[in-house]
Amino acid sequence: MPIDPHIKSMLDEQAAAAPAEAPPLSAIPPDMVRAGYRMQRQAQNQATSPQDVEAKDIKVAGAAGPIPARLYTPAGAATPGALLVYFHGGGFVIGDLETHDGHCRRLASYSGARVLAVDYRLAPEHPFPASHDDALAATRWAFDHAGDIGVDRERIGVGGDSAGGNLAASVCIDLRDDPTRQLKFQLLLYPAVWPHEWTQSREERDGPVLTKAAMAWFETALAAAGHPCEIRMAPARQNDLSGLPRAFVATAGHDPLEHEGRDYAAALSAAGVAAHHANYPTLVHDFYIMGDVSPAVIEASREAAEAIRAAL
Repeated sequence: MPIDPHIKSMLDEQAAAAPAEAPPLSAIPPDMVRAGYRMQRQAQNQATSPQDVEAKDIKVAGAAGPIPARLYTPAGAATPGALLVYFHGGGFVIGDLETHDGHCRRLASYSGARVLAVDYRLAPEHPFPASHDDALAATRWAFDHAGDIGVDRERIGVGGDSAGGNLAASVCIDLRDDPTRQLKFQLLLYPAVWPHEWTQSREERDGPVLTKAAMAWFETALAAAGHPCEIRMAPARQNDLSGLPRAFVATAGHDPLEHEGRDYAAALSAAGVAAHHANYPTLVHDFYIMGDVSPAVIEASREAAEAIRAAL
């Protein structure tokens, strides 16, 4: 199907404004790439941001010390109530609390659940497994401090988009056998789950939004290849997916990651996990943080939030 016309118009405008010869990402300091990404996504994701949500910046446990986080509490939220621990996307290299602020506000407002956005450490300054270790530590912190933040520890889930979806899936596997910290839900939005072999969508699609050059840059920066714990960043390569929390897996029809998300949802179902796959054939990678660009993003956000509400 063709790309959503609102998003197509945005992509055309960006292409027209782009320099004829842009330097490769590897030639740009990571902080400059992060700043550009932050500016772009904030410009596309603030006007539709719900205002009935209280946002409070706090510190949570990371693997090497406290890390920033933001707790979103929607108006009328029950105390104690449900919580979604959320990990932003960005290839483990870019993205932060600000790039995903509008998105997290929508999830909280539409679901009625609190959302705890985690600002985990980024590569290349902090290569693998820093991001995964931080995600696990922050989720454990949420369980251990549930009462302090108005949360029912029996109603905690995790979620994330793209690289953040990888972190959420990984945390579910890490905590599967923890008797005192049982997650109830995983929200995986166009997740990068590293299948055994590149899927057809990874092979054939070079953008829009997520290009092969960007993926290569992210993978080089993360430096997970060959690490003794590499399997932690490849949920799709796990031999056993049974006993994991129920899942909502969203994919986009114009995304190189479409087929691995689809296949991971199917693998979860085959392992006996209640997994729902929602595909948005006209949308692109990163669409959840383009709320101001297309009404289709708002509708998809409501569907994701309804899955949170139903599970938690």
